Amino acid sequence: MQNRTLTGELGRTSYPGRGIILGMSGDGQKAVIAYFIMGRSENSRNRIFVADGEGLKTKAYDESRLVDPSLIIYAPVRTVGKTVTVVTNGDQTDTIYDHLAAGKGFAKALRTRTFEPDSPNFTPRISGLLYPDGHYALSILKAMEGSPRCCQRSVFDYDVPRAGMGHIIYTYEGDGTPLPSFCG
Repeated sequence: MQNRTLTGELGRTSYPGRGIILGMSGDGQKAVIAYFIMGRSENSRNRIFVADGEGLKTKAYDESRLVDPSLIIYAPVRTVGKTVTVVTNGDQTDTIYDHLAAGKGFAKALRTRTFEPDSPNFTPRISGLLYPDGHYALSILKAMEGSPRCCQRSVFDYDVPRAGMGHIIYTYEGDGTPLPSFCG
């Protein structure tokens, strides 16, 4: 695997969609979480983040322009018992949160979900977990080779993060019809 700068990684794609970055600060003292969101449609661009008691939620910036809330209104960040932080690009945040709170685990939660039902793109569902000790995991659920017949589930677990290093996962490799899913 090749180390890249964040600017270099995101600069190589014209449209990354939504993204999650997890890692460790340069001094090795703090965990780092970043989440970004982009949208191509007017409905997707009509959302903002608002804080709530457990993390963040998205909401319509202009309620009168909201068309279909099903794939754009969700809690992208929630904290389970003030210890594990869950960050995702969709309503799977709640699925993961519920599974972790019940002691069922990240992988079991992911087995209950697939990519988004937004043909022809089948937007990948990306998720991340940050644990109190600083270790983290990223996952992607995507249509294998763009086919809705098979969900490819990948989990990347980083048990001993290195100071000044992080990992990124995002939904798309760039623009297109359909949008090409992240691979990396």
